[in-house]
Amino acid sequence: MKAEPLSVSLVLGSGGARGLAHIGVIQWLTENGYQIRSIAGSSMGALVGGIHAIGKLQAYAEWVMALERFEVLRLLDPAFGSAGLFKGERIMDVLRQLIGDGDIEQLPVAFTAVAMDLDAGKEVWLRKGKLFDAIRASIAIPLLFTPVRHEGRMLVDGGLANPVPIAPTLNDRTDLIVAVNVGARAETRPPEVLSAPLPDGNVYRQRIHAFIDGLRSPRAPAATTYGMIDVALRSMEAMENTIARLKLAAYSPDVTIDIPRNACRIHEFWRAEELIAMGRERAARAFAGNGHAPAGGAV
Repeated sequence: MKAEPLSVSLVLGSGGARGLAHIGVIQWLTENGYQIRSIAGSSMGALVGGIHAIGKLQAYAEWVMALERFEVLRLLDPAFGSAGLFKGERIMDVLRQLIGDGDIEQLPVAFTAVAMDLDAGKEVWLRKGKLFDAIRASIAIPLLFTPVRHEGRMLVDGGLANPVPIAPTLNDRTDLIVAVNVGARAETRPPEVLSAPLPDGNVYRQRIHAFIDGLRSPRAPAATTYGMIDVALRSMEAMENTIARLKLAAYSPDVTIDIPRNACRIHEFWRAEELIAMGRERAARAFAGNGHAPAGGAV
């Protein structure tokens, strides 16, 4: 006799490209018989979670694993003279064409995207309206992407207020709350293999490439020189990691899956394959260590 599948409320944290590990976590959960009935996500967690909620995670996973470094740069659309370096419209248009769009209220999985009200300084739970409108608000990283005006509020990245949004799931009638923290303690790892420079003479492309390259982890920390954007992003990450630890301690989810904060930098979306694999491996490790056997196991 097999056990009934355990229902899960899944909490997906913010963390830029590290959030691609969420794909691997979702794959592991579904393959092992868990039923994801509710998702709450901030920033990249909202993006991956929303795409799963609409039933198109496999299509997204195949697309993102095929991305190469230059293709990531092409998705950036400069917002000259605006409150952010990039508008974020190009990537949203690409994802709408790939995934489609729909009303959050009609999704087969309950979904909450978390953003922050810039004026009030408070988190906002987006649970109705168009899916990609909510996702766009949740991923509006200050300095990088322009804020989003939504129902009279100026919204920015949800990770600033709640990087691991457990609270929206507390009233769910599910068996487990599973939280994925992609800003966990750094781990020792081999030096990164840096990509070769792009063989392109276009000045605009070179500038974008130089900007992205400047965000990358340096090989020799002792010789580090930080630019303005790098300082701002690293500071925000440190703040979010501190908030995440407090939220996890306060709400104590049933299972916490940790992805080390040095798994990659926030912009390295071309490393999808290894990050997805890490998500699967860390999910298996967390459930084994927590004493929760796969839901489909025999009893």
